Amino acid sequence: MSMSPKSFSIKNWSQDDRPREKLRDKGPRALSNAELIAILIGSGTVQETAVDLSKRILSTVHHDLQSLGKLSLTQLMSFKGIGEAKAIKIAAAMELSFRRSEVNQKKLDKIHSSKSVFKIMSPLLGHLTHEEFWVLFLNNSNKILAKSQLSKGGMTSTIVDVRIVMKQALEHSATAIVLVHNHPSGTLLPSKSDNRLTEKFKLAAESLDIKVLDHIIVTEKDYFSFADERLI
Repeated sequence: MSMSPKSFSIKNWSQDDRPREKLRDKGPRALSNAELIAILIGSGTVQETAVDLSKRILSTVHHDLQSLGKLSLTQLMSFKGIGEAKAIKIAAAMELSFRRSEVNQKKLDKIHSSKSVFKIMSPLLGHLTHEEFWVLFLNNSNKILAKSQLSKGGMTSTIVDVRIVMKQALEHSATAIVLVHNHPSGTLLPSKSDNRLTEKFKLAAESLDIKVLDHIIVTEKDYFSFADERLI
C-alpha cells in the first residue's frame, strides 16, 4: 500500500511525534537539532519524514551546526525533499543563530587577552569559507571603540591598505589596534604574507604612537596569536 506525500506532513503525525507541539509544550530546548530543522522544512518526502530528512542532512556534516551553516543553497537543494524555499529557510535560520552569537559577544567589549579577541571575532569569522581581514580599534583601557572589515575574499598587502587603517584609527581616537583575519583552511600557522603585513602595520602605527597589540588568526575552533608567540 503506497503512502501519499501528505502522510509525511507534520500535521498528519501522531501528537507525540509532532515537533511543533513538542516545542510548544516543552520548550525549544527539549527538541533535537533534527526536530528543530524539521519544523523549518515542514514536510519530508514520500520515503521519509521531515525529521528523518533532517537527520540525513545533519549526518552529512557530522551533526555539526557550524558546518551546516556553511552549506550553500545549491548544496542544501541537492538533498531530495529540499527545494529552494526550504533551503532558504534553513540558511536564514543559521544566519540568525550566528547573529545571535555576535550580539551575545558584544558584552565582551574589553580586550583582556588573545582569547577574548577570539571569543569576540569567532562568531564573525570562524564559520566563513572565504578569508576576511578585520581591525579592532581600542582606547587606553583596551575597550573596543570600533570594528572594521578591510578585505573580503583574500588578504595581501595590496588588498589591505594600511593607510586606511591608520586614518580610521585617528578618526576613532584609538591608541591601539588588533589585527584579525581567518584561515578557512583551518591552518593556524601564519603565512609569509601574514608576517609581512604585520610588520608593515607595526611600522606605520609606530609613527603615529599607535600600538599594534596583536594579530590573531582565527579558525573555526582555535586561534593563533602573534603576541602570545612573541612575534609582534
